Amino acid sequence: MLEIKDLTISINDRYLIKNLNLILNNSDKLAIIGEEGNGKSTLLKSILGICEYAEISGNINLKGNRIGYLEQSISADKLDQSVYEFLFVDETDYYDKVNNLYKYLELINLTDDILKQKIRTLSGGEKVKISILKLLLNEYDILFLDEPTNDLDIETLEWLEKFINSTNKPIIYVSHDETLLANTANMILHLEQIKKKTECRHTLLKIGYDTYVEQRLRKIEKQTQVARSEKRKFTKQHEKLQRIMQKVEYQQNTISRADPHGAKVLKKKMHSLKSQEKKLDEAELTEVPDVEESISFFFEDVEMPRTKNIINLNIDELKVSDKILSKNIKLDVIGNIHLCIIGKNGVGKSTLIKLIYNELKDRNDIKVGYMPQTYDDILNNYEYVLDFISSQGNKEEITKARLLLGNMKFTKEEMIGKIKNLSNGSKAKLFLVKLVLDKCNVLILDEPTRNVSPLSNPIIRKVLSEYDGTIISVSHDRKYINETIDNLYILTTEGLLKEK
Repeated sequence: MLEIKDLTISINDRYLIKNLNLILNNSDKLAIIGEEGNGKSTLLKSILGICEYAEISGNINLKGNRIGYLEQSISADKLDQSVYEFLFVDETDYYDKVNNLYKYLELINLTDDILKQKIRTLSGGEKVKISILKLLLNEYDILFLDEPTNDLDIETLEWLEKFINSTNKPIIYVSHDETLLANTANMILHLEQIKKKTECRHTLLKIGYDTYVEQRLRKIEKQTQVARSEKRKFTKQHEKLQRIMQKVEYQQNTISRADPHGAKVLKKKMHSLKSQEKKLDEAELTEVPDVEESISFFFEDVEMPRTKNIINLNIDELKVSDKILSKNIKLDVIGNIHLCIIGKNGVGKSTLIKLIYNELKDRNDIKVGYMPQTYDDILNNYEYVLDFISSQGNKEEITKARLLLGNMKFTKEEMIGKIKNLSNGSKAKLFLVKLVLDKCNVLILDEPTRNVSPLSNPIIRKVLSEYDGTIISVSHDRKYINETIDNLYILTTEGLLKEK
């Protein structure tokens, strides 16, 4: 179906991939994983021949197959189209596909009312759904999905998993949803930047995601143990040899000239010792595995009394413009509870959580931090990374900010660079750094894990689960909900229901 030979991709003399060889067959479900900026989306665009910013060499053979491509977001020039215009080229196109249209609408929990709506008015999840719908209607041979799970509600996520597993079409996809990866992938391509991001490495294996992670960790642990054991043995042998050589050297310096035979014996012994030393130094020791380092961060000095009243919310109607999304919403948040709101796409979760933030942001008795669904809603007000996270701009704060950014694996260039050049994953980490620096004791988080790599997400979940402050969040990340949340709420058109 698809064959790649010796594919090499670089940007500004920095290699993302070297000599990748890949054959994709029917029913292959290849998940591309790796940290932000390692080239996952660039690889998809390079195979498609639409990557204009990278140097590409090698051979890509599509064998005449049509590829359907789900981008991370719908391009700006299509936002004012209706969903109908987005899906269909002309009337003929519509009549060819109308039978499948209603079948797929039902599959992804949409009604035909959405066809009249402007794409701009849709929720994030609805935009992803209609993009998937367009791929299905065009019946492509191979599917490329770049973060298809972003903003999807849990019901649609489960549908997407079933679809990926049931189709015999080969699929290459980038995703940060570990549950989806574990339930669907049968091939893994892991892109890494090692040696402080100066070299690239890729690992391609035909195994499931959980098996890959388990094997990788076991291999790293075993190689690390062997390397440390060999190093200890080498050091011990080297030190012993040095002591003997020093003793012989002392004897050589003090031996009497009247004992030429003894001097000759000592010289021969020293020659033998130096030969042993050379042999020891030339021995190839197992190296400690060079892997991409994990992110690291934690909240400090965060306190929240268990009886503290955070918010008593009572909303008759939740609206966007004149459209009523939900009604009779009641929510009482007390103390350092961790809660999450779920619900179907378009029901108003992001609208609700933004309203909660606006209610709390000017309070003097709490420190509120906000991570929006659309990062640029806030980041567009800042040009440089340090402008956003360093509110005071003093030397002490900037030093601490640089340390935290380094722990999040920002390069020096990224630290002093412009926000617009960052990937969505790096922007997500930027918000996390901001929350730590501001010592927030109330976090309002809209999909905090959705743009961060599956290898970093476990660390983020652990830090948030141990966070001593209040968390009010929206998420469809099933691992985040299971590991981080105390109370789960479901937003419906009729109100906010607490899951028992």
